[in-house]
Amino acid sequence: MTRLPNALWLEALCLSLSWLASTATAADEPFRPEAGKFPPLEMALSYRGELVFQDHVNRRGSIRVQGAGTYFRNAPHPFAMLPYGIVRYHGAPADLRDIPLGTVLRVRAFLPPDPKNSAVPVLPINNRDKNAGYSGAGTAPAENHVLLLEDEPSHCLREGKVWKLKEVELQSNNGIIVASIGPKAGEGGEAGEEKMTFDAATRIWRGRECLGIEDLIAEGVWPATGKKSLGDQPVLLGITWRPTPDGIFTRFHISDIWLDEASMQRAAHNQTEVHKAFIRSRWMPAWIDAVEYGKFGRAKVTATLFGGMDASLYADFKKDAPALMNAAENTLKHCGGAYGPAHMASRGRILDVIKAPEEAPLGSSGVQIVFETDLIIEGIRPGRVVRARPASWPQVDVPREEYLGDGSFSLEDRFPSPAIFPKY
Repeated sequence: MTRLPNALWLEALCLSLSWLASTATAADEPFRPEAGKFPPLEMALSYRGELVFQDHVNRRGSIRVQGAGTYFRNAPHPFAMLPYGIVRYHGAPADLRDIPLGTVLRVRAFLPPDPKNSAVPVLPINNRDKNAGYSGAGTAPAENHVLLLEDEPSHCLREGKVWKLKEVELQSNNGIIVASIGPKAGEGGEAGEEKMTFDAATRIWRGRECLGIEDLIAEGVWPATGKKSLGDQPVLLGITWRPTPDGIFTRFHISDIWLDEASMQRAAHNQTEVHKAFIRSRWMPAWIDAVEYGKFGRAKVTATLFGGMDASLYADFKKDAPALMNAAENTLKHCGGAYGPAHMASRGRILDVIKAPEEAPLGSSGVQIVFETDLIIEGIRPGRVVRARPASWPQVDVPREEYLGDGSFSLEDRFPSPAIFPKY
């Protein structure tokens, strides 16, 4: 067996210790969410890894989880978004379809709320502790139902952190950056220094500009070749993974560098607009808190809108405004109807919009709507997931793969069951 140089063994050891430090703050005991309750974020298991597969219409995918061992050997780990699970990309609300494959994500996840209905394999509760050979432990946790999925800049913005660039080494538009993550104000890093690669495809954002490495070289900010200290320059980073030569165990790659607040705000604004258009066409997800049944199909429905959306979307739910509500699965797919969500949806009026006085838990918007209809449908029942649309939003037909139809044909005809995922 070829022995690695001492420097590479030392780097591998440092990264392993870094990973162990990052998991030390995770929930010590596995936690299973209860039906009808938003689980506390502090009880979630935290892990980090590369998005290697996504099934966006079923809100599930696979992540190559960073563990204590050899990263490239780590098998893809299936995950499913909780119905109220939040996706964030570039510091803004997102759908799973918005995130490019290869993006390194931060994950906060729980055990499956109902193992019988899991869209991904159910693993032994202690799976996070099992050693997977060269991959080490922690690469396939049983906590695979996700409350929060966010890319690196979203994670840093939420927690008030930045990456501090210490040194750059460059040769032929390829190189290594040494950086540490830490609080935006003050000194210190979260888990020591980390070396990451970059190349000519790395995008560098400054204000409204998109720069290349050659631009920073021309300005004298970076050297054309060799090393230069960057003096803990605060930035936000987009991180991916690429195969690395020279037997490096774990080294991530920089896809984007945001040099200032204006450039990050611009990226967040663009992503927010993408997501607003998406939700207006697919309807706002919620779950049913209570139903008061009247005569001849009439009912008064109280529902909590899920969180993580732009504030303007919640503002569109107004008292006395007409609205529609349709049943949905835990994947947020519309249920019922032969040609889209509006076919069998209950129509009515919003009687009231109630905002919780206290801060809402992650997953909840803290906004309840009271909706009255003269024709309640079967899928609108307490505890069930629904989607709602103010009548002011456009009525469009969603792609066939995004609704279940009237149930006369099998879901398996179009989307394989969790059995397609290997049980690592």
